[in-house]
This record gives sequence, C-alpha cells and structure tokens, in this order.
Amino acid sequence: MYLVGAGPGDPRLLTLRGAEVLREADAVVYDRLVSGELLDLAPSRAERVDVGKEPGRPHHDQVEINRLIVDLALAGKDVVRLKGGDPFVFGRGGEEALACARAGVPFEVVPGVTSAVAAPAYAGIPVTHRGLARSFAVVTATGADGSDVDLRRIATAVDTLVVLMAAARLDRTCSALIEAGRTPGDPAALIGWATTSSQRVVTAKLADLPATAHAAGLRPPVTLVVGPVAALADDLAWFAPAELSGAATSARQAR
Repeated sequence: MYLVGAGPGDPRLLTLRGAEVLREADAVVYDRLVSGELLDLAPSRAERVDVGKEPGRPHHDQVEINRLIVDLALAGKDVVRLKGGDPFVFGRGGEEALACARAGVPFEVVPGVTSAVAAPAYAGIPVTHRGLARSFAVVTATGADGSDVDLRRIATAVDTLVVLMAAARLDRTCSALIEAGRTPGDPAALIGWATTSSQRVVTAKLADLPATAHAAGLRPPVTLVVGPVAALADDLAWFAPAELSGAATSARQAR
C-alpha cells in the first residue's frame, strides 16, 4: 500500500514519486478533494474507490476505509491511498499505516505538500519571516468527533498560527484565540481553495475576519493564518487564479 499525499489542490504539486506509484496502481482509494487529473494518471484498468467525506452525505467511516485498503492489498493489488495535502498532517494517514502494519501489509509513505504551508505561500504569506515570525504551528479547529479544539495552549505560543478546518466555526475560533491572548488587531488571512483556479484570499484584523469572510462568501476548504506575516499578503501576492483557469481550459481543449 502506498500512502500518497496529493498536495493542496493544484495537481501539478504532486511529487514525482506520487506520480510514479499512481501510474503502477491496481487500485486507487481517494478522498473528496483529490483532483480528477491525478486519478487520470492511474491505468485505466485500476479500480477507483471514492471514500471522500462530505457534510450531509453518507460516507465511509475510518474503520471501513482501513479495512478496505487492507483487503485490497491482501488480494494482491498495489493500492494507492490518495489523500489531500500530506497524509500525516491531519489526514489520518497514521491510522491507515497502522492498520496495514498490523495486518502484515507492506506500505510506503509518499509525503505531499501540505496546505498548512502551501495555502499561505499561494496567498503571499511566508509562515516565517525575519523580524516578524521565528516560529509557526499548525492546528485543526475541528476535533475527531466534530467538537471545538482547545486553542488556549497554542494561541500565543508561536508567532504564526495556521488553523485548518476552521470554516464552520470561524467565529468561535477567532474569539477563542482572542480570549486566549491574541490581540484583536492581529493581522489575519483566510485562504479558500488554495492553489486552484477558485482560490480567494480575505485579509482583516483577527476580530474582524469572520464578518469580512462572511461578506466575501468564502466557502470551505479554507485555511486560517494569524500573525504579523499575514500583513505581507498584499505586497507578496503573486498567484493569479484566473491565469491558471485559462491554462487549464487551454490544456483540456488541446487534449
């Protein structure tokens, strides 16, 4: 079993090793946000199984996914478990690797570009920057059971805080960070659909960000960045989603 990180959205950010194992796969078990262009790398004969989780829709639970990839591998197939971002960064990749280890299934981890770093980068925000940020941390706003995560210990422990899965509880997350000691005027940014042609970036003071994001109509997946480096977004903005969209359209027409 190959546990492959698909990257943050743009299929071109898949690693060379990820592309290699996809081209040899007998089965691909993939998540909801994985690009169809990556699935096209697998042989036409390869079995494709969608195990993506989407609010309001029936989905496989983690135990079922673990059993599925183990059963496919034990049946003699080369299985690629294709996950958004990096499989070991809030991707439950460790649980799937443990399931294989306990079942005697050989596995390889192929790291991916995590949205925790790529989303800020595509918004023109370096997570570290001399004179502004010497440390950063990545945390999820949503617990395994869907509950809020206690952010008090991490809120002021680092210069830059990157919060994943915060869309559904952005108001509570920003309020919790302020209650834990973050300054209401801290620069903050919210990046939606990072690295894709749908990318949108909203910047505001931490206290104002929920209202600003709501007015802009940002929809998940989103990445929240809090800290002085978020103020660099305007000066360092380099990514033009419209150009990417045009390039993708031209590529499809060429095919």
